[in-house]
Amino acid sequence: MDGAPADRPGPVGRGALLARLDRVLPDRGRALLTGPPGIGKTEIAHAAAERAAARGEAVVWLAAQPADHALTGASAAALLASVPAHALAGLPKPQREAVAVLCREADAPPAGRDPMALRLALAGVLRALAGQGPVLLVVDDAQRMDPESADLLRFALHLAPEALRVLAVETPAPYGGGGGAPLPLWVASEADVLLVPPLHADELAELLVRNGLPARLAGRIHRSSGGNPRLALAVGRTLADAPGPVHHAEALPLSGRARDAARRMLAPVAPDVRATLLLAALALRPTAALLRRAGRPAAEAELAAAERAGLVALAEDGTVAFTAGLLRSTLVQDTCWTERSAGHAALARIADDPVEEIRHRALAAGAPDERLAAEVAAAGERARGRGDHPLAAELALLAAECTPSADGPRRLGRLVEAAGEAARAARADLALRAASDLLARDAAPADRVRARLAVLDTAGQGLTDLDEMYVHAMEDSEGEPGLRAAVLLRLSVKYMLADADPVRARGAAVESAVLAAAAGDRHTAASALTQQARMDRVLGSPGAEATLAEARALEMTDRPLGVRNAAQILTIRHALFDDRLGPARDQSYALLPLVERRGPVEDAIELLRTLAEVEARRGQCAAALAHAGRSLALTLEAGLSPGPAWYALAVAEAAGGSFARAADYARRSVRASEEEGDQVFLSRALWALGRVQSLTGEAAAALETLRRVRANEHALCTVDPAMLRWHEELAEALLAGDAPDEARALLADVGPVAERLGRSTVLLGCDRVYALCLAAAGKADEAVDLLVETADRFAGHGLVLEQGRCLLALARVERRRRRRSAAAAALQAAAAVFERAGAAPWLGLTADRPGPLDGPAPEPSGAGALAVLTEAELTLAHLVGEGASNQEAAARLYVSVKTVEARLTRIYQKLDVRSRAQLASALGGTLRGR
Repeated sequence: MDGAPADRPGPVGRGALLARLDRVLPDRGRALLTGPPGIGKTEIAHAAAERAAARGEAVVWLAAQPADHALTGASAAALLASVPAHALAGLPKPQREAVAVLCREADAPPAGRDPMALRLALAGVLRALAGQGPVLLVVDDAQRMDPESADLLRFALHLAPEALRVLAVETPAPYGGGGGAPLPLWVASEADVLLVPPLHADELAELLVRNGLPARLAGRIHRSSGGNPRLALAVGRTLADAPGPVHHAEALPLSGRARDAARRMLAPVAPDVRATLLLAALALRPTAALLRRAGRPAAEAELAAAERAGLVALAEDGTVAFTAGLLRSTLVQDTCWTERSAGHAALARIADDPVEEIRHRALAAGAPDERLAAEVAAAGERARGRGDHPLAAELALLAAECTPSADGPRRLGRLVEAAGEAARAARADLALRAASDLLARDAAPADRVRARLAVLDTAGQGLTDLDEMYVHAMEDSEGEPGLRAAVLLRLSVKYMLADADPVRARGAAVESAVLAAAAGDRHTAASALTQQARMDRVLGSPGAEATLAEARALEMTDRPLGVRNAAQILTIRHALFDDRLGPARDQSYALLPLVERRGPVEDAIELLRTLAEVEARRGQCAAALAHAGRSLALTLEAGLSPGPAWYALAVAEAAGGSFARAADYARRSVRASEEEGDQVFLSRALWALGRVQSLTGEAAAALETLRRVRANEHALCTVDPAMLRWHEELAEALLAGDAPDEARALLADVGPVAERLGRSTVLLGCDRVYALCLAAAGKADEAVDLLVETADRFAGHGLVLEQGRCLLALARVERRRRRRSAAAAALQAAAAVFERAGAAPWLGLTADRPGPLDGPAPEPSGAGALAVLTEAELTLAHLVGEGASNQEAAARLYVSVKTVEARLTRIYQKLDVRSRAQLASALGGTLRGR
């Protein structure tokens, strides 16, 4: 019985497929997993086997080897050799002898064997195994099984009892090594054939994280691998082997392991199929009909063979799509220029779109030609007019590359245009190619600045490795106010995201706005004022809203709504920070269609992320999850860092999905933000994680995480407490961690700032935690009154999850006072709030589980005494009162002995006792109840 491969990716995100196997195998007894190489079939089978073993089923694993197809009886011999001896002992003597011959001489001529005895022996072995209870037989790489073994197994399975379930794993031809059709292990109607799908981009990101690979490039790796785990890990490891980190603006270095993996998938393809695939790789929009007209008369059959091999997917209209971008690029790269040129020439002859015809003619050309370059440039203009910005960017760069070097000024001008077009299309690779070509030539300073700005604009969150580009852009923009303003605007963003310096960021934004206004550049001026307003809000400046209004006025008069939206989106975010959720929602929904139709993809992503936060805050949990999912999909499609989108999903999942998934997304966002050096979203992701940890009772972990948030926010010089509400979360974590004085001090610090800035709902959040501080100090009546009032005020603001959270806190306080009826009423009210909102994880918090304070009520004097203890102190008091030593209590509470000693000292002081015996006496009523 073969074990699992030593180095294999886990079956990430395949829960639905495993759940289906759990249903199919007991019901029908037969299932077949199929799909292209590397898609994860064996991993799914291993996971299914582990689940079967966990249910008490015996598991027998048969893994056919590449050479087995040529060895008669090899797989059957391997199966018989792997079963326990007791399954063979009960066989009749002829069958035992037949088994012995097969196992001893698997490749011997079959003339000396007894085929019927072997059939009966194998059937008897399987019956004996199933007689002990359910058995799962896994046959991996079934297509490698030799024909005689397949015949023996087919016969045995027809006689096998229902307790024997069979799961086969098969890779379709032409990847069998033996050729021919797949071997039938059973009648087709008996088996449930399951095609293992590729990983979604988000599942692939999880796979990368688990393997220690760069998750920030998950979207680009997904496009390259098509979601094939083997290809994705090969690409990820190629990146890990690179001499330095691969920046977002750079093309993925798809060589080494990645290319080798793709070549292994392409190697078995017949030459005719490969020729058709090459033509498809060269075409913009390949279809079977197009390829047939271009000189491949058997295109349909050849494409069908490639589809069976998992290399392409064919739509009903004949459209051809490669399952992985790496397969397409490897085909092109491994083909000589002469063949590529001939392919482009063939496609140019039959193209019915003039833009595509010119593109293919240019790619088939062997030398630069100005007439051709002008035609390509004009074709790029037509593509831009159609709204096809990626094609326009490709054609703009192709026009520059077709321009003869002797015509230097024209070539440089086209490179500048190509860089700008690539920035509009969010094509970082094309922007960098154009900029690199231009910067290697004798270009004017202004042209060099524009090329560098294009690269910076496609860099996303990854601004930490571009310092040299900023320096040169500043040097080259000397004496050019408009260009200097544009450079300073990008520097302002870098100072905040990468350098965590809002003061410097604000200074650069102010200078940019002044220079842009002087140069008459209204667009840059609007963007700079928006950035200034953003920094003013961070720093707690009262002029933030006036600056933002000025930016909004410029933005709306400079360009049509939906084209550039920074000020509009920041206005919505300020409404979110201030809990003006109705206006934030309405403005978002009004702007979203315009942005999706005419705006840059970054604006659509930010707007969807903002909508997710708004709806989560409003308690519209299903809408929050939908918007966060769309934000992530767009992010990964654009190849941007997924850190911000993962943060949005963490917020949405914490509202209406699952606390476990929320924590997982938050951790991914932390990792991606750290990889990118993005300090702003690092704070947000840590806050989302710490909040979930606090809600799920991970007090120590929450305290550690939220202390990191505080340190990071202090480094960012953030003054406005409404932008990230970590103060109340940290104060509650401090209270749970037995640091009530520090919690009260934190609340005392943030209160005046929130009061001065008019952040009323921040004060409400602080009131909720302050009520818990009152309860911990024995002032339960005051705590109850404050929590009831705070819950009502949250409800008045439309913050239903915060209202429910106050009611949960109220239930805790009432339970500690032994007011069970009041506690149950508070829990019931919270449950009603969460149920209306669809807040599934919060609803789970309302379950009335017995806690350390539950049990028969002590005498009134005892109740009053115990009320002064925190929950952590009371738990320790119970343990010590029951006889636990300090070391035992520390082990059970997962804290240090020193923490136990300090906590016990406080308990003695609060209860006015001097010994463990006196403590046990003080707790006598509750100890008897326990």
